[in-house]
Amino acid sequence: MDFTAEKKELESNNNNTNSDTAQRTLDSSSEVEERHARDLKAGLHPLKHKFVFWYTRRTPGVRNQTSYEDNIKKIVDFSTVEGFWVCYCHLARPSSLPSPTDLHLFKEGIRPLWEDSANCNGGKWIIRFKKAVSGRFWEDLVLALVGDQLDYGDQICGAVLSIRFNEDILSVWNRNASDNQAVMALRDSIKRHLKLPHGYIMEYKPHDASLKDNSSYRNTWLRG
Repeated sequence: MDFTAEKKELESNNNNTNSDTAQRTLDSSSEVEERHARDLKAGLHPLKHKFVFWYTRRTPGVRNQTSYEDNIKKIVDFSTVEGFWVCYCHLARPSSLPSPTDLHLFKEGIRPLWEDSANCNGGKWIIRFKKAVSGRFWEDLVLALVGDQLDYGDQICGAVLSIRFNEDILSVWNRNASDNQAVMALRDSIKRHLKLPHGYIMEYKPHDASLKDNSSYRNTWLRG
């Protein structure tokens, strides 16, 4: 076998992959700049990221990827401050949602699925709330996310409010579960922005662990 030729081919493929990634980044940056320019020209206030609200009415039982993905419905997207408030004011309040239900807020281009390419190497911080107070904390989290107020914001994929029978659960998804510095900094930022009372425990779980045990919130790996 000609290892020299094989090495050159691998290097060529890697260079092509890096070039493609760089080109996609440039294209994305150009699209964002164009969107911001259009919004400003229209007298609007553009957000750093475009976001999408999704809704899932969960079927009790074993999670199946195909059926779960089919149940995820896009509600609306927005990219300006004005667009956000129009959307948010028309959304049902958490207290009126049936159980079990998930409400997702994710950056455009990222689906609220463990298997999505932006999520598959990441994980999520989890906070459990009494149903009477979850709505307030969810609103504070949404505002922090949309306003790009959380540390390591580029590592954040989105957030989920999970309505359950006896409690509601907030989770913040990030891209890289192995970046301990970013994971812990995100935890501290969430605590700070939510003004999380003493006694609330935050738990972290990588998505690959969720794929293995087929569970979003059981068997968490880290508490803090």
